[in-house]
Amino acid sequence: MLPMYAMSLGDDGAELRPLEPWQAEEFLAHMDRGREFIGARNGLPDVVTDLESSRAYLRLYAEKVATDTGRIHGIWSDGTLVGAVILRRLDVPGGYAEAGCWLEPAAVGKGLVTRAARALIDWAIRVRGVHRVEWVVSSDNEPSIAVARRLGMTRDGVLRASYAYRGARHDEEIWSILAPDWRGAPAG
Repeated sequence: MLPMYAMSLGDDGAELRPLEPWQAEEFLAHMDRGREFIGARNGLPDVVTDLESSRAYLRLYAEKVATDTGRIHGIWSDGTLVGAVILRRLDVPGGYAEAGCWLEPAAVGKGLVTRAARALIDWAIRVRGVHRVEWVVSSDNEPSIAVARRLGMTRDGVLRASYAYRGARHDEEIWSILAPDWRGAPAG
């Protein structure tokens, strides 16, 4: 059965769809498959550890959707949830959003995050009127930095030792794209 509100990410059958609390079991299974890989750079696997925490995380984003302060969309490949893109923060009156992403190992190297992030950023800029979209990434996360570059983002700076994660402090880079510079997808 074709899900409602699915957006094709290309000819390979990959799709972008909203993730909602009723999908908590599928989201947890995805997290379990990618827990070690995703957790190397992202704290989400430490938060989503069981069905209730999976449901709570998706409920948090459902509340963000309801208050127009964030979004989460899953990336499906061959009918399996393999990753997600998010607007961690969305401030439409302020013209600002912060995007993020993750993938499980089986989905890496297929361009899925770049295509999905492009669609979400395009929506934020063209539909919601956001002026600036940021991408905050650990300085040692080369794959995510490569996505920022492919999206046409500019590195604004480095926040030295700003992020404590699993007992160590990490530098974070801030990348951004401004609405006048966005060429992510054709209008419409």
